[in-house]
Amino acid sequence: MAPTTSTDERRYELLILDGMVVDGSGAPGHAAAVGVTREFTGASGRIVVLTNPAAIDDAIGRAARLLHARGKVVAPGFIDLHSHSGLMILAEPRHEPKVRQGVTTEVIGIDGLSYAPIADPGRLAELVEMNAGLDGHPDLACDWDSVATYLDRFDRGMGVNIAFLVGNSALRLGTSGWDERDPTAAEMASMRAVLRESMEEGAYGISSGLDYPPGAYASTAELADLASVAAKLGGFYHSHVRYTLGDRFLDPFREAIDIGRRSGSPSHITHFYHRATFPGTPDQMLALVDDARAEGLDVTFDAYPYEWASTRLLITLPPWVQAGGPGPTKERLADRALRGRIRDELQARGALYAGAGGIADIRLGYFARAENLAYEGRTLGDVGRERGGDLVDVLCDLLLSEGLRLNQVTPGPNLPGIRRFYEHPVSMVGTDSTFIGTKPSPRSYGSYPRILGQLVRDEALLTLETAVAKMTSMPAARLGLRDRGRIADGLVADLVVFDPATVRSNATYDDPRRFPDGIEQVIVNGTLVVDGGAHTGALPGRALRRGRD
Repeated sequence: MAPTTSTDERRYELLILDGMVVDGSGAPGHAAAVGVTREFTGASGRIVVLTNPAAIDDAIGRAARLLHARGKVVAPGFIDLHSHSGLMILAEPRHEPKVRQGVTTEVIGIDGLSYAPIADPGRLAELVEMNAGLDGHPDLACDWDSVATYLDRFDRGMGVNIAFLVGNSALRLGTSGWDERDPTAAEMASMRAVLRESMEEGAYGISSGLDYPPGAYASTAELADLASVAAKLGGFYHSHVRYTLGDRFLDPFREAIDIGRRSGSPSHITHFYHRATFPGTPDQMLALVDDARAEGLDVTFDAYPYEWASTRLLITLPPWVQAGGPGPTKERLADRALRGRIRDELQARGALYAGAGGIADIRLGYFARAENLAYEGRTLGDVGRERGGDLVDVLCDLLLSEGLRLNQVTPGPNLPGIRRFYEHPVSMVGTDSTFIGTKPSPRSYGSYPRILGQLVRDEALLTLETAVAKMTSMPAARLGLRDRGRIADGLVADLVVFDPATVRSNATYDDPRRFPDGIEQVIVNGTLVVDGGAHTGALPGRALRRGRD
C-alpha cells in the first residue's frame, strides 16, 4: 500500500489567496487562503483552509494556479432550493443563468412536478406536455423510468450539481393517473412503496404543488401519509402551498404546517411570498412559522428577491379544466360553452395569479408557432386588443394553438414583504427560476447578486455573513448535505469568489436575460466553471444522492 500523502506534500489545483473567507456558518469573515486539492478520498476537489503564513508560503510552491482575491469574498457555492431546470439543464448543461450567479447546487423536482418516478412513458410524455410552460419542452429523449435512471442522466456532465425531490404529481400519475379523486387503499400503498424506493435511490424528500393537477387533488391526509414515508428515511416535505384554500391568505400555510405536524416530517414552505393584494401582512405569515417552531415543529421557508412571479399559463385556469391530462384539457378549452364557466370563475377568483390588473397584465412567453411569435413578451391585454377578442377566448385559443406550452410572468411578491422574510432567522433562498421564453422573470438571472448587492451592500438589511449562510449552510442542512455549504477542511470544493463592492444584478423585468456583475469565479466539485466572469465550458456537476452526499 502506498504511503498516505502528508499535508506538507499536498498538491493544489488552485490556491485562492488574500480573500476574505465568509465560510457559510454565519461567523464573521476572516482572512485565509483556500486550497483545492484532490488528494482526499473521492473524485471531487476538496477544500483545505490555510491561515498560517508559513503554511501558505509553502503551499504557493505546490499550486498549479494561484488566484489572487484581495478585496474579494470567498464563499461556499450557493444552493438554490427551488429551480425549474429538470429538463432544460439536460438540453443546455452549461446552465449559465444559474452558475454565473454563483449557484453550484440546485433542487429540482419541486412543485410536485418531478419527471420521475414515472414508469409509463405515455404518462411521462403527458406530464412534459402539461408542464411545458414551466419546465420547457426541449428536444430530449425522456428515456428514464425511475429516480435512479433519471439521476443517471445528470452524471453525464452538468454545469451545477442537482438534488432531487419526488413530486406528488408523479406518484399520482403512476397510480390514480390524472383523476380528480382520492386514491384507493391499494393506490396509496403503491405510492408509499414507490416513494420509499425513490428515497433509497437518492431523493431528498417529497414536494407538492397544490395548484398543479394531478397533485393538486391530494388531500391533507394523503400528503401527510406520504411525508411520513420520506421523514422516516431522512427526507423532508417541500411545499408549494394550496393558494386557493380557505381564506387564500393564511390557511394555505396552515395546511403545510399541519402536514408536517401530522407526518413528523420537517416542513419547508417554498417561494414564501406576500402580495400587495393579500388581505393581511407579512408579519401574520411569519407568526405562523414562529408559532409552529415554538410548538417544536421543524418549519422553514425560502423566498426569491424579485417582484415578478412566473409559471405555466395553465395555472390561470380552474383545476377542473385540467383534469384528465392534456387531451381532455384541450377538449375543454375548445368548448365554447365551457369558456363561459371559466370566465365566471376567473372573475370570482379575482387577482389571484395575476395581480391587481387581472389577467390583462399577464406577460406571455415561450411561443413556438410562426404566426404567434410576435406575441412573445407581450401582455395578454395587449394581444387581446390586437386580436380584438375577449381575453378568456384569447387565452384559450393561444393555449390550443401552442399545445398548452405557454409561460406567464405576473406581478408577484412585494418588496417590503421580501425584506421582512429575509430578516427572519429561518428564511433561505430559492429562485423559482425558469429557463424558457425571451423574457422570463428576472429572478432566473439575478436573484443571488440582487441580495448581495441591493439587500446586503446598499440597504444593509442583512449582514454579508447572514446572507451567505441563507444561501449555503442553511439549505445544505435542510437537505442533509454533509460535505457542502461551508468552507472547511475536507469539504467538497463548491466555491464562489465575488467582489462585494461591485456585485449586482443586471436582470430587470424589461431585460431579464442579463448576467450579473461581480461574480468572478465559480468552482463546482473542485473545477472552475466560471473564471473572470465567463463560463469555462467545464461541466463537473452531477446528481447528488441522499445518504451518499
